[in-house]
Amino acid sequence: MKRIMLTVAYDGTYYHGWQFQNNAKTIEGELNKALSRLLKTEIEVIGASRTDAGVHAMCNAAVFDTEAEIPPEKYAYALNQMLPLEIRIRKSQEVPADFHPRRTDTIKTYEYRIDCEEFADPLKSRYAYFTYVPLNEELMREAAAYLVGTHDFKSFCSINTTATTTVRTIFDIQVIREGVDIIIRITGNGFLYNMVRIIAGTLMDVGRGKYPPQMLERILEKKDRCAAGPTAPPNGLILKELHFPELDEFAK
Repeated sequence: MKRIMLTVAYDGTYYHGWQFQNNAKTIEGELNKALSRLLKTEIEVIGASRTDAGVHAMCNAAVFDTEAEIPPEKYAYALNQMLPLEIRIRKSQEVPADFHPRRTDTIKTYEYRIDCEEFADPLKSRYAYFTYVPLNEELMREAAAYLVGTHDFKSFCSINTTATTTVRTIFDIQVIREGVDIIIRITGNGFLYNMVRIIAGTLMDVGRGKYPPQMLERILEKKDRCAAGPTAPPNGLILKELHFPELDEFAK
């Protein structure tokens, strides 16, 4: 028995998130369907990050077990012939039999892109949130610094979370001007339900002048979802990088 890991990229616009649902189209559901067809047996993958409806990814990870003799690196080629155009396997590889993508140390990087043009660019509409209100990225950058480190992020988490703890570590937050766009890049050891989108919505409130950057410290202290800003729309969010330190030795 081998455990195979797939690195999965997708446009989440027309999908109801990653996680399998009986009556909705999801990324996990499409992977299960394609693998089951390829291997002629029922396959259910285990995903690393359960992205929300409308969220995109360049590098989500999914593992499955199989006794098939297909070389690990060939799954990417076979599955890409079977999956919808919005989903592509960027890499397939063997990993240790006990590797679990949600039960190991992980470093994740998300990016939230904001279209700051005078009028919305229709070619960006799937992958960037448009705002006609000018944003001060310097204020956003100053506010973001308060979130770096290990904190209780309960204020930045959906009330519907099932997480046992709301403590997370953010290693770095950058607010980057790229042409007319602003990108919020966040790297951490894990993220709560809607956490990145709530951070993005809160930083945009700061950028619009709704409250000063130092308010972020008070929002953290309150541990109350009502204290933070709105949940930014999903279309601007992409899972950009995913790293599993446990696999570094296995790859050598």
